[in-house]
Parts: sequence; C-alpha cells; structure tokens
Amino acid sequence: MSASNPAPWSSSFRLVAAEKWKTKSAVLGNAVTEVFVDYSRPLPGMRVLDLASGTGEPGISLAQRVGPLGAITMGSVSAVDQSLELLEIAAERARNKKLLNFTIQQADAHHLPFDDRSFDLATCRFGVMFFSDTQRALAELHRVLKPGARVCFAAWGPIEQPYWQTTMKIVHGHVGGAMLPPGGADPFRFSAVGSLSEALIASRFHEVEESTQTLPWTWPGDAEEVFEYACAVAAPFRPMLERVPAEEWPAIRAAAKAAIERYRVGDEIRFGADVVLASGKA
Repeated sequence: MSASNPAPWSSSFRLVAAEKWKTKSAVLGNAVTEVFVDYSRPLPGMRVLDLASGTGEPGISLAQRVGPLGAITMGSVSAVDQSLELLEIAAERARNKKLLNFTIQQADAHHLPFDDRSFDLATCRFGVMFFSDTQRALAELHRVLKPGARVCFAAWGPIEQPYWQTTMKIVHGHVGGAMLPPGGADPFRFSAVGSLSEALIASRFHEVEESTQTLPWTWPGDAEEVFEYACAVAAPFRPMLERVPAEEWPAIRAAAKAAIERYRVGDEIRFGADVVLASGKA
C-alpha cells in the first residue's frame, strides 16, 4: 500500500487483489456462499450456469453438489465471467479439488454463448447489480433456462450496514462529493425491498421470491487488512478513492481502523452482512 493510495489502480487490479487476498476473502464470503448454494437447491445431475463467477464461487460449491462422487448422472457447472484471468483462477481451484464437471467460459451476461433451454439452474452471487441492461441480461437468462428452471440471485442490501459503513462511508465522510458515479455501477441497486423481484417479474419469470437475510461476514485478520481489501476490490468506488488527497489517507485509515475494530471478536472482525436473496422460474 502506498502512502497516497490504498491500492494501485490498473486494468488488472481485480486480479491482483484476488490473488493477494484469495484465502481471507474466501473466508469472508464463505457463509454467504453456503447459504446461497442451499437457497439454490442444486440436485445431482443438474446442468448449472453460474454468472459473474469470478474466482469460482459459488460455482465450485455447486459443482460438488450436482456431481457428487458415485452419482448416476453427473451434473455440471458452466462458470461465466467477463474476466478470463479470474476464471483461470477458478479453473485452477476446481482442478485442485479434482472437479471434472466445472468449466469456464468468458462471456457477457447480455450475450450468453449457450443454446436455448440449456440449463436446469442459473445462479449469480453479487453480480446482478452490475448488469448494464438488467432486462437484456435477464432475458438472456430466461432464454437459456429450461421451462420451470430456477434463477437465483444474491445482491447487497442497503449500504447502511457495518462492512460498508466502516470502509467506503468513512472515505466518503472525508472526501465528500459523489460516492458512486451517477449512472454507473451501483452495488446497492437492488437493496430496496422488492426491486429485484420487480425486475424478475418484468422479465417473465414466475413464482418469484425475495427476502433479505443478515449473514456472517467475517474477516480472519486485522482492521488494516479489511480496509485495504475493501479499497482494492471496490471497483464502483474507484473514482471516489482516486480523488482522495494524499495527505488525507492517514486520517482516513485511522478512522476506518477505529470503526472496524468495534466489530472485533478475538482474532476475527465479525461484521454481518445484509444480503438480498431472490429467485424465479423460467
């Protein structure tokens, strides 16, 4: 970390952050992944599409569910992301787990390279908020799902929750201005109750369900690491972070550390995360 900026911004910053923090970030999101996979109700033999897979979750966990050892019919998971570099990390993780039913595909959610009615289940964890054209992407999902197949999403709840209040809100309190670029990517796009359901219904999904749950969101380390990680992976907040004057960073880090430390329990930072879970059937 430099004195002037909490993370070096470049076209590969997601890859750098993913590699540096892969172990601790996996722990951070583990509880959400487990709940989301259970919510998706994968069954042996299913063909699953996982959108915005990044470095592999929940796709890898889903692959273990749909293709268990000894299954008569081996299910599969197609992991899709716009970043081939992140997908290659996912593929390596799958190989390390001896998973033969996990494949990667670089693609845009708005133009899926799959035939109509190809999948029994589609999942997307923390990705739906960033679709540039939600209806187009949902229409593509509807197209590639078999009739009656489910699509399941996990999205961030409101920004008024510990992880965001002790990181990005601290920065915003010092620098002011827009926290997120107007019209740009918004992690909290579907935080309002019912908003994701409305988008699913508008895209002809039926039996739509939605709930908001508070789930464990635990960092196995210190407060400084949490803040550095948050800044490194929070791409939508990059314009705000880049306009912080160099001389402001020490005060921001000190304030963030003090705020984050309030959630320390032993060797862990235990925030809790408000997560929207929504699903519908094609």
